[in-house]
Amino acid sequence: MKKIKIPHAWKPRKYQMALWRYLESGGKRAVAVWHRRAGKDSLALNWTAVAAMERVGVYWHMLPLQTQARKVVWDAIDKQGRRVIDQVFPPALRKSMNAQEMKIELLNGSIWQCVGSDNYNSLVGANPVGVVFSEYSIADPAAWDFIRPILAENEGWALFIYTPRGRNHGLSLFETARKAEGWFAQCLSVSDTKAIPISAVDAERAAGMDEDTVRQEFFCSFDAAVKGAYYAALLNRAEAEGRIGFVPHNPSKPVYTAWDLGIGDATAIWFYQVCGREVDVIDYYEASGAGLDHYARVLQAKPYTYTNVNIFPHDVGVHELSSGKSRLDLLAGLGVRGRVLPKSSVDGGIAAVRLLLPRCRFDKEKCAKGLEALRQYQKEWDSVRRDFMPRPKHDWTSHAADAFRYLALGLKEESNAERFEMRRAVEYDPFGEE
Repeated sequence: MKKIKIPHAWKPRKYQMALWRYLESGGKRAVAVWHRRAGKDSLALNWTAVAAMERVGVYWHMLPLQTQARKVVWDAIDKQGRRVIDQVFPPALRKSMNAQEMKIELLNGSIWQCVGSDNYNSLVGANPVGVVFSEYSIADPAAWDFIRPILAENEGWALFIYTPRGRNHGLSLFETARKAEGWFAQCLSVSDTKAIPISAVDAERAAGMDEDTVRQEFFCSFDAAVKGAYYAALLNRAEAEGRIGFVPHNPSKPVYTAWDLGIGDATAIWFYQVCGREVDVIDYYEASGAGLDHYARVLQAKPYTYTNVNIFPHDVGVHELSSGKSRLDLLAGLGVRGRVLPKSSVDGGIAAVRLLLPRCRFDKEKCAKGLEALRQYQKEWDSVRRDFMPRPKHDWTSHAADAFRYLALGLKEESNAERFEMRRAVEYDPFGEE
């Protein structure tokens, strides 16, 4: 039988050797922030093939979306015209292949699979020993929180590969890795690797790529503006002004909540207090696959005094055919009452959020996941027209962003009502002068 060397028909580039040697020596946690076309996925896949032959187990290559995993990895073809998975996992080493699940079982018993962080909850029960987080800077960071204890228990490894997308969880992880003992952390721009000549970068500029994207994609800048993001600039300003930090709960004031209730999806809740014109956003909670009773218990467990002015989206009042009750009725039965917003446009809600954010203070620790989602909430990209579409991208950021949109609309509605009452009081003041 012909012997097959792994990695097969591939070898690391010179600038990739530091990471490759770290993994070969048994390193378990690595963060590689490399520029566009630096060969991030190629190295990660070939390392996974080596690891899968050395230790029998389950290995995942995770992208932000399941559909991306199919496009970027499963169906990908390299410069030599080879199908990438055939180069990485030669057919002679494979026992079976499932195209629908994007899964390959090797002859030695190892299983490799393409997955998406958009449905990591569906992977419950699996026991991966090696996970590649590709494009981690735009993935749901909750996926790492879910997988981390599994890898810690079975002494598995995790490799994070991405280019920056603003000052988000990608930057936080990179900074953590630089300080953590035993972690590998590396940031390589085109100036470091020389893999792409500066003339090619200039050609991209000439073709219309804006300077922020150039800095982000080729020079790995975490400070470049995230294109298409709705609120990133406003949150960066809030951070610069010291409005994102420790924001304590004021026991003398009531706590309000704003909800986005998912059906078979995540439910998001913002907790806030109103201090004159200022809004203190003191907490955030999100979960999926849980009943309404779960969220009622979450509210009860927190040391807050609530009003009955919880803000709910318009569809919470829709009655279900099976029970004849709405989720509003069910929540009221659990002691959570509130106000249902009228149906409104998404654009109007986004405008309300932009007006509200300069008046907000956020607790950095308790609102971390919600803030991360607000930073990454962005317009959907049309790959055919090569332009942003006039609607938000629906992904893991949507739940927190929708709930905050309802928060802003609820406050705007209250403010309008107050102004109306004040105007009416003046118009009909029985003690006023004629």
